[in-house]
Formats: sequence, C-alpha cells, structure tokens
Amino acid sequence: MKVEQIYTGCIAHAAYYIENNGEAAIFDPLREVQPYIDRAIKDNAKIKYVFETHFHADFVSGHVDLSKKTGAQIVYGPTAKPGYEAIVAEDNQVFKIGNYSIKVIHTPGHTMESTCYLLSDENGKEHGIITGDTLFIGDVGRPDLAQKLVSDLTQEKLASTLFDSLRNKLMPLSDDLIVYPNHGAGSACGKNMSKETTDTLGHQKMVNYALRADMTREEFITELLDGLNAPPAYFPKNVMMNINGPDGIDSIMERGFKSLTPDEFEAVANETEALMLDTRDAETFRQGFIPNSINIGIDGNFAPWVGALIPDIKQEVLLICDEGREQEVITRMARVGYDFAIGFLQGGFKAWKEAGKEVDTVDRITATDLEGSYSADTIIIDVRNKGEYNAEHLENAINIPLDYINDHLAEFPKDKTFTIHCAGGYRSMIAASILKSRGWDNFKEVAGGFNAISKTSLPKTNFVCASKK
Repeated sequence: MKVEQIYTGCIAHAAYYIENNGEAAIFDPLREVQPYIDRAIKDNAKIKYVFETHFHADFVSGHVDLSKKTGAQIVYGPTAKPGYEAIVAEDNQVFKIGNYSIKVIHTPGHTMESTCYLLSDENGKEHGIITGDTLFIGDVGRPDLAQKLVSDLTQEKLASTLFDSLRNKLMPLSDDLIVYPNHGAGSACGKNMSKETTDTLGHQKMVNYALRADMTREEFITELLDGLNAPPAYFPKNVMMNINGPDGIDSIMERGFKSLTPDEFEAVANETEALMLDTRDAETFRQGFIPNSINIGIDGNFAPWVGALIPDIKQEVLLICDEGREQEVITRMARVGYDFAIGFLQGGFKAWKEAGKEVDTVDRITATDLEGSYSADTIIIDVRNKGEYNAEHLENAINIPLDYINDHLAEFPKDKTFTIHCAGGYRSMIAASILKSRGWDNFKEVAGGFNAISKTSLPKTNFVCASKK
C-alpha cells in the first residue's frame, strides 16, 4: 500500500494522498488545493474523500475548496460540528478508496473531535495510521488549544482524555503500523517533535515519552503540560475559519496579486491603513527599505511569524517582495488565514529607490564591533525565546522574546542607546523593523546574532549560573 506524504517544511505540515483503482483521498490538505487535484489527474483518479483529522489551529485547511472543485465529500470524526456539508463519521466507521479501507478511530484529547484513520490495503492488511495531531513522532498533541473554544474544558481534562485515547485506541494496535502524523519538528502544535516525519508505532512505544507503558495518568498530565509556551494568537482564529469554512484560495490570489507602481503603492499606503510587509532577507532589508514597513523574510519561518506578529487577521497588507515571489508570499500568508493582501510593489524595492522616494536603514553591527564597544553599561536586548535565553546569554541582557514584542514595547528605552540580537539575525531584524516603525531610532542590531556573539570573549551566563549568584 502506497501512502504519499506531501510535506511543507515552512509550516512543518504533512498532508497525505492515497489512490487505488481510480479513487483517491486527501488527508488534511493545505489552503492551495491545485497540487492535490493535479496529483489525482496524474493517476487518472477521482478524489472521493477529503479526510480531516480535526479542526486545525496552525493552518487554514483547503478541505472546503477542494470539495467544491472536485465533488469530494469532506469527512470528520465523531463530535465535529462543521458549518458546511460534511460527513461526521461514527467511531470505527469504514470508508473505501478503491479496494483500500480507511477506518475511523476517534481519539479525543488534542481536541474533542480529533480522529485518526487506520489504513488497510486491498488484502485487508493494516498498513499505517494517519494520526493528525494526536500522535507525532516523539511527541503528542498539546491539550491546551481546544479549551479556548469550549468554556468547561481545561487543559488538564483534555490531557486526561488524550491519555485514554492513546492507551485505549492507539497503543493496542500492531507495532508494525507506520505512523503518519500531521506535523514534524518546528510546529507549535507540540513541544518535542522529531525531525523524522514517519516511524513505526512499535518504535514510538519505545522512545516517545508520552507512550511509556508504566506511565500513570498523573505523570502523563504533568509531563505533557510542562514547558508549554502560550500558543500563537492566530491559532483560535484559524480554528474558527476551519469550522465555518474558509474562502477559496482563488479569490485571495485575485485580491492580492495586483501590481502597483511606486506612485500607486505610495498612494494606497497613504489612503488606507494597510501594513507594508517587506519579505526580503534581513541583510538586504537593513540596507534600505520603505519607512514604516515591517520585515518578515520569506525564507525563514515566514507564515508563523506573520501570524504571531500581525494581531488582526483581517489586516490589509501591501507587499514588497523579491521579484517573482509575490504569488508565493500571498499563498503562504493565506495558509495561516491572512487573506487580505491588496497589492505588491511592481519592480520591488529597487523600483521604489529608483523613483527617488524616501528610504530608511537599520544600523547593523558585527559581534566584533559589539565586543570592542561593550561595557557594564551596555544595554543588550535578546529577542530569542526563553529557552534559548536560559541556555546561554550575555550577562545582564534583557530577554524580550519576539513573539511578545507588541505587548512589551514600553520596555525598550527611548532615551538610551541599546543593542538587539537574536540567534542569527532573522528575528532581530523583524524586531528592528517593528521598532523603527514605532519611532525608535536609538539602537543597533547584531549581524549573526548570538551565534556570532558566542565566538567572542563577551561575558556570558546561563539560567543555572545566574540563579546561583
């Protein structure tokens, strides 16, 4: 039995495609559905079902659009209440794709409708299980997302429910089953995911902390909840879009893919409250950019940072991109529900500069420069996450993680010069652009971030050392 994993690294997402005897099924599709349609056409197959493992929080699914374009039926597990036509399956219900069988296994805990799908080949042999966010490679789904949508749920109740689902529904299955999760390392839907994107269930029983046979319910709950960071703010908004039925990708592309001359771009920026989003790399951006534009580089974790840092999911956005990448940017924004790109700068920043329009820059220094000017009075702001900071940081550095910068702007001084850094320069340039747009101009940003700083003689400490002082 062949199960094709379609993996999208920028959001650590896995969709799945199976086909047999001219019929196909897609599991957990992304927003842009044409690649799935093209894949079925290649096999001369008709997409019969679109299976959803749960109402996703970290991306907007293409299930509704795919159903409209192909006639495929959408399938959810028990207790799901979608706002559009779909099959809400019963536990243990079986669906057929050609001669393959797909069995519904209701596994609540990550969310209450979370469901896995057990795959059997034409001979009835169980081959694998598509686990959604219930079971990852090295981890299980976080239980603190659904509580935000249902008032009487707590993360402890959900964790307890997940404990039962894993032990009563998944762990009794055959060790040789292949586990096909919805995400890999880098996703915010878990905390300890492996870089591997498939494994056998038997191996996971041996190495996955959450599947220890001797683990008590209380131990499971404690270990699962320990170290969970707050989920990104856009997660509940994506859930609601997936429940209610998102717009199709075609209308989003039509709205966003509008080429604007520098004069037109400037006029729209002045006449609207659109955010100017520059998706070039950090080094290129810092050398020259449109004043008040925000930098989130397309070649980093672009979509999650858009979701984390732009509070209003309906915010209109004007794009400054490397030429030829505009469609990619619009698509990747739409994956996390940011559907309101309204145009892009024709010719990119080069055209803006050639038109003689105003340009701003960021003062970027090297780690060696910082080493040469450093003193006990130097103000350092580290925008890495708390775990990175605790592992090692510059002595006396202030930690303001980029994720929460919009809530902590008052902590950046305006009357003193300061220096900001992250791990490598991607996040600190985002922070620099936000600060610039809010009126700060009294700071420097470190090229290469802490990776470069760690190679200098600048004084460093870690959480353990600091706590002993």
